[in-house]
Order: sequence, then C-alpha cells, then structure tokens
Amino acid sequence: MYIAPTLLSTIIAIAQSPGAEYPFAIRADVNLVQLHARVTDGGGRPVSGLPKDAFQLFIDNVPQPITVFQQDDAPVTAGIIIDNSASMGPKRQEVISAALAFARASNPLDEMFVVHFSDHIRFGLPEGTLFTGSISALENAIAAFDLGGTTAFYDALLLAESPFHSAAHSRKVLLTITDGGDNSSHATLTEVLNAVRKDGVVVYPIGIFDQNDRDGNPQALSTIAEQTGGEMFLPSEVTDVNKICVSIAKEIREEYTLGFPGAQDGQYHRIRLVVKDPQHSPLQVHTRAGYVASKP
Repeated sequence: MYIAPTLLSTIIAIAQSPGAEYPFAIRADVNLVQLHARVTDGGGRPVSGLPKDAFQLFIDNVPQPITVFQQDDAPVTAGIIIDNSASMGPKRQEVISAALAFARASNPLDEMFVVHFSDHIRFGLPEGTLFTGSISALENAIAAFDLGGTTAFYDALLLAESPFHSAAHSRKVLLTITDGGDNSSHATLTEVLNAVRKDGVVVYPIGIFDQNDRDGNPQALSTIAEQTGGEMFLPSEVTDVNKICVSIAKEIREEYTLGFPGAQDGQYHRIRLVVKDPQHSPLQVHTRAGYVASKP
C-alpha cells in the first residue's frame, strides 16, 4: 500500500553525526511529518551547521515541537522535467548540459527520472526503468528531445508526480526547465499544487523566457516554488542555466530535515518555520507552506 510522504510509516532517522538527534534507526511513526528546509543568509548563501534550537515551528500559527532534526547529505528521489516545445530548439544544447550538470552535482546515491513534454508527455528512461543513478543513462534520457508542439507544463508536472509513489527516499525533488507558460494542459495549476503538496515534493522551476514571449508565466512558477518550499529562477541568459542547476544540487545537499507529529483530520495545515541565530543574522528559511494530514 502506498503511504504519502507526510504520513511516513517508516523513515530513516539519519546516521549518527555531530548534532544528530538519533543514531541510524527506522522509526515507525505513521503520523510523522517531514520537512526539508534550506536556510540562507542576507546574501542568499546557504547556511549550514545550525542547531535544533535555532528553529521554531508553527502549525496554523500554534507552536509545535520538533521531534526529528538533522542536517546531512541524504539521498533524494529527483525528477528532471524538460520542455520540448518548438521554441526550445535554439536552447536545446544548453538545457541538456545544464540538466546533466544537475545530475552530476547531486548525491551519487540519488535516484532520478526524466520527463519530456510539449503537448505530448513522456518519460525519458527506457520503458520498464523507473529510476536510475547512472550518469550515462541520464545523459541518454535527457538528450532524447522530441522538439515540436505546444506547452503542457501542468500535465507534465502531474505525470512526474506519479513515480514518487515508488520512491526509495523520503526526500522528493523536481527540477523543471521551460521557456513558456502552459498553453495546452488538461490539468490546472490548482490540481498540480494539490498533488505535489500532498506528496511533499519540492519543485525548483527555471524559466528561460524570451523577452517578447506572451505565454511566459513567471507567476505560476513562483507560486509552485513558494508552495512547495523550492525556489524559482529566471535567468536572463540561457547560458546561466548550467550554473543555476549546479547551485540547486548543492542547496539540496545542504538541507535540514525536521520532523513533527502530524494531525489526523484529513485537513490542510499551514506551516511556518522560523530560524534565528546570533552568529548569522538575518536568516531566511525555505520550506513547504503546509501539509495534508492523514484521516483518522
């Protein structure tokens, strides 16, 4: 039976290391909700090594104890979603290079998959292969462009959500690269947000919009990133995408993992995480905006 990530029946509570709350163990807490948080300073640089007491958690504005806390380079399940619409032709090589740079800069134990989309959506790995950690296999999957057509971005996000049901890792990430707003999906932005929030997927959208592109929709990318705890990027030059993808991989590897006992009412609950440390002020924390509780 599939259990949503906010209701993990088993989670790995990290290998013992300085500052660890637990030695390596399997926790059987069906109501445990996991948060993955990035902390940055005033210049947007990642901040690592903060203690548990630097964090304050509020659920629906009510203080909530943090029962699991750790920062380590734990593996993730990651999907790479690549726009194949006709306008991507001149940007194809830069996008392939950038997506591959993300894979190479990620934890070697990560499991990954690739989704290509235009008005047609398909997985990049061979049929029967759900995930891979092989750089050569990812290179082939990323390079398998089929240029042409319109932009069904929301449909692609919904399709990319499905492999996470079989993910080996509790941390789930989507990297998306597109040069246009959605103009041909059956799904809506609301449906996409409901799906990724329910499964605790963090989305990092990169929008390489042309200056005169009327279909560009940075607001949708911003909403997706904000609601899932990711970050949106709008590079002015397509050549900047490579550096951005490497930066995203680095940020993912420096995240904090926090856990708390969740509700059992089937409702959506708002999350607010605050971080303060006298040696790093001011700080900003990035995590998802809420979680969907299990039903009693």
